[in-house]
Amino acid sequence: MSKGSLFIWISLSLLLLLPATTGRFLIDLAGGLIIFVLILPIIIAGAGWIGWRVLKSKMVKCEVCGISTFNNSSQCPVCGSSISNQGSSIDNNARENPSIPASSATIDITAEDVDINHKAGQTKANPD
Repeated sequence: MSKGSLFIWISLSLLLLLPATTGRFLIDLAGGLIIFVLILPIIIAGAGWIGWRVLKSKMVKCEVCGISTFNNSSQCPVCGSSISNQGSSIDNNARENPSIPASSATIDITAEDVDINHKAGQTKANPD
């Protein structure tokens, strides 16, 4: 090592180690830069996700050909079918009348007991 670079390293280490204003300033600056570098990708990813959700909400999907487009016209640019009257009847009714209860859009499922021990048409009697 040359004496010039040794002098630079010793002076930098003394600035960082001594409790002087310059040392504290350099440590604070380095800490701020590290925090900025670590948080910047998270901020960019969040902004990208929000932007994608906004773009996705403005897209219209043609039910005939399946293309997604930003076209605001009433016809699909690919197949020419009408876009404004497409969609499920529940969605259209919900847009027209928001007071429709959610139970009209849900599917009721009932559970049934099934005997899996039966053979070719023969059922086993349950002891219940």
